[in-house]
Amino acid sequence: MARTNYSYEKRSRELEKQKKKEEKRLRKLAEKSDKEAGEALVPAAEETETPAVSEEESPKA
Repeated sequence: MARTNYSYEKRSRELEKQKKKEEKRLRKLAEKSDKEAGEALVPAAEETETPAVSEEESPKA
């Protein structure tokens, strides 16, 4: 009966964990850059809007 090569199995699990961790890091980095890019666009859009008039400033009828 052949013996199980535990070191090979362990190494393959470690490589799989490293690959998964790297993919997660890249995904988070991409989400972060997308979020920052989205935030950069939002303030520009807010500047073009007309300011809202509060109840205190509005003329009362």
